[in-house]
Amino acid sequence: MRDMGKLLVLGGAILVVLGALLMVSDHIPLIGKLPGDITIRRGSTRIMIPLVSCIVLSVLVSLILWAISMWRGK
Repeated sequence: MRDMGKLLVLGGAILVVLGALLMVSDHIPLIGKLPGDITIRRGSTRIMIPLVSCIVLSVLVSLILWAISMWRGK
């Protein structure tokens, strides 16, 4: 039961961080503005498809996790 509680707390913390990032995402430079990111504007509607931004973030997270695993010796 303790492991489930820890997992729920960790999941909640991740959701809080993601929610905070979404709230300030307009103020983060380059997110959605890289070449290859698609933005469609029709009247008052805006659709953003940040393809390249997602790839860049994925590579950064992968590098960080790889560095952590190397540091821990696994």
